[in-house]
Amino acid sequence: MTKAEIITEISSKTGIEKVDVQETVEAFFKVIKNSMVGGENVYVRGFGSFVVKKRAKKTARNISKNTAIIIPEHFVPSFKPAKTFVEKVKSGNKATK
Repeated sequence: MTKAEIITEISSKTGIEKVDVQETVEAFFKVIKNSMVGGENVYVRGFGSFVVKKRAKKTARNISKNTAIIIPEHFVPSFKPAKTFVEKVKSGNKATK
């Protein structure tokens, strides 16, 4: 599902115009991004947590040049779903491969 499809579905379920829904969704994502850039985690009860994870400094190999490179310590965004959300997906996901 894309962001446009989410906006369309929210608009049809709530009766709010697509433009207003789009502004709200964009603002929601902007708040989450800005909070995480500032090193702050975002917790949405019943949905999950958007957290900033620290990756330690490590040595990696460049196989083509056969050299070692140092990857410095850095931070990456991560999402951890809430337990109730995980349980709903487990019990409700009937997708076939």
